[in-house]
Amino acid sequence: MNGKTFFVDLSRCTGCRGCQVACKQWKNKPVEQTENTGSHQNPPDLSWQTLKVVRFTETTIAGKFHWLFFPDQCRHCLDAPCKMVGDSEVKDAIVQDPQTGAVVFTDKCTGLNAEAVREACPYDIPRVDAATKRMYKCDMCNDRVQAGLLPSCVKTCPTGTMNFGDREEMLELAKARLAKLKPAHPKAELVDAESVRCVFLCPQPPSAYYKYVQFGEAGPRPLTRKALFAKVLRPLRAFG
Repeated sequence: MNGKTFFVDLSRCTGCRGCQVACKQWKNKPVEQTENTGSHQNPPDLSWQTLKVVRFTETTIAGKFHWLFFPDQCRHCLDAPCKMVGDSEVKDAIVQDPQTGAVVFTDKCTGLNAEAVREACPYDIPRVDAATKRMYKCDMCNDRVQAGLLPSCVKTCPTGTMNFGDREEMLELAKARLAKLKPAHPKAELVDAESVRCVFLCPQPPSAYYKYVQFGEAGPRPLTRKALFAKVLRPLRAFG
């Protein structure tokens, strides 16, 4: 499988939020009015203005306190459910770049059922601007990558948490890092590495970080009737 891939090593994440800020700056997104929610995480969730957010979780695992950080973003699925639902309504409103594999929301997304597209995503990523009805998410900084540059979040990361490159190279790096972590973190794992282009290495069980980290644990959220209908129709259209 060619194209590009992120490798995110959570064992190195310090929660600095440099990636979050770099993303907002490159995309020229406005600031959000927030309030204290009892957590250092800010803002509390993704939005059309915040395409990447570092999630903060305080938890106890095996009797030991852990402060876990998870830089949440689109996983750029190899076979993207959001595109499948989008194509059932507006063809190529959501496209997959043939060179990088990036899943990109276009201007045509204003014609989509935002609820159906979001519910199709097992990682709960897409968000909509209520004023314009356009949907947004991380696009892998595809403009930068096509110009030979790193995604802004990777370029900014000071600890080596964020990595980016050719898919096979990133998967090899991920497997090597996993092997090094296993002696100290026997439950460490690479999350959904065979099905996404944003692969997380979790030293702790994925569910400890956030409920939508792993497809297998959270699973796809229940589809609306419209999204389910689109899922059924897609293979039928291929034959006819």
